[in-house]
Amino acid sequence: MDMRKRQPIGVELVRRGIVTERDIENALEYQKAHPDKKIGDILYILETCEPNRLIDAIGDIVGTKGIVLNARNIKVKLTDYISLDVAKKNKAIPFDVGAGKIKVCFANTVNNRAMDTVRLLLLNKGLVMDSYITFESDIDKILKSLEGTATSNLSTSGRNDTITALVDSIIKTGIERRASDIHIEPMQNNVRVRYRIDGELFTAATIDKEKQNQIVGRLKAISNMHQEKQESQDGRILLYDDYNIRVSSQPNVYGEKFVLRLLKKNTNIKNIFELGFPGTEEQFRRSIHKKNSITIIAAPTGEGKTTSLYSIIDYLNSPEINITTIEDPVEIRIEGLNQIEIDNKSSFSSSLRTVLRQDPDVILVGEIRDRETGEIAIQAGQTGHYVLSTIHTIDSIEVITRLRKMGLSDYDIASTLATSISQRLVRRICPECKRERPFNKEEKKIIETIGKRYGVEFDLNANTYDAVGCKHCNNTGYYDRIGIFEVLDITDEIKEEIMNGKSSLEIRREALKQNYQPLVIDGIRKIIQGYTTLEELNKKLLIY
Repeated sequence: MDMRKRQPIGVELVRRGIVTERDIENALEYQKAHPDKKIGDILYILETCEPNRLIDAIGDIVGTKGIVLNARNIKVKLTDYISLDVAKKNKAIPFDVGAGKIKVCFANTVNNRAMDTVRLLLLNKGLVMDSYITFESDIDKILKSLEGTATSNLSTSGRNDTITALVDSIIKTGIERRASDIHIEPMQNNVRVRYRIDGELFTAATIDKEKQNQIVGRLKAISNMHQEKQESQDGRILLYDDYNIRVSSQPNVYGEKFVLRLLKKNTNIKNIFELGFPGTEEQFRRSIHKKNSITIIAAPTGEGKTTSLYSIIDYLNSPEINITTIEDPVEIRIEGLNQIEIDNKSSFSSSLRTVLRQDPDVILVGEIRDRETGEIAIQAGQTGHYVLSTIHTIDSIEVITRLRKMGLSDYDIASTLATSISQRLVRRICPECKRERPFNKEEKKIIETIGKRYGVEFDLNANTYDAVGCKHCNNTGYYDRIGIFEVLDITDEIKEEIMNGKSSLEIRREALKQNYQPLVIDGIRKIIQGYTTLEELNKKLLIY
């Protein structure tokens, strides 16, 4: 039990009628001679009440389940799941497993560091931990009985081998959990490990601060970074089959933080409609089958712009077309394409100049970052090429404003920009545990208000779904992501607005007359189609 809460636990046990005030007084007197004992364990040792009743009450007070642990209810071999050293250090004993979950008893469920350490090790074995609390004296008794018969899971030949196994466990767990990024962050008192899964960051574990320098050393060694440099560095880890892991280090006030981007090699490129692109294939083809022009995809960082670009390129790819890409870095290699990776000696603009002499039909420029790249991309579009690129901005109309701010002329933008696409990624409801129900009054009101604003009617007789949570989705209620899109086709009327220097607000008014529909419309359609929830859409677009 938790030392810091011994008095509140004692008071609460008296209040519930589990023990008497005299029992607590006796326990405190006992504790003077045994200061290492916690109040709950002392009450158990003194046999003040029935053990199951006592541990159930203590579990309820600290917010978990209580169990009296003994040989009869231990149904697994401890060392099949964690080492004896880990069990001793964290006062933890796995005692049952089934359906992807493993039950683990702790002497103190308020010790998050201990629980997170064990949770991470079990996640690496594909098991979700279900925590219980029990008496420390019983845990000590069981662990003592295992001494001499158990062997450690991790190599104990040296400290470096243990750190090697720990870093390997962190990375493999991230791969198994479908993480796109792993954050290894030095904090004041520990090192925090977080995974970004389906766009959301989840804390997986905290590691003892004393291991920080060893973890940093191991990460630098396997990502080919300079060990002695205490400054920002970039590297790659190529130790894992099918994965190219980009590594970035950045010093902060408590040490060096690492972010590992997990990029799967030779991944299958999804069809643009699998990603959630709205409309028909004919509408899509009209938007992207254009020569002498540029198509730009706009979104903040991490919203799937590159994935959409690859899908469009894959759709266009054929032996009759010369397609060249300029990327930083090349994330997916596609057969039949000429893919160029930016390095320290090159830039998008310099590479684009060279590519124009390579007789391309279609050019993919990973990102328009500055005026020079924008001007060369415009020039490429004006001289018979079809250019695809991305830009960081909030929606498809603000692409025009962003290009203006880079210094491109209204004439160049109006004459060359053919299609502007904006997108966001929202989490899909888990198909294994979603719960169907009708829209409630508040949800209908929100959706109807948005529909009236843009002149769109929605069928709210359909049902929506609640995100519940299960083993398949790691109890989040969501699994994978889907895109929501808006497409701005630059019609003659919109070209005229741009040429006349009209503001984005005025261009938006004209676009709405030309059947342009903003992101929120596609988002609501995907809610009605059962792909996502109103709460998830609101997290992205703040619609209420």
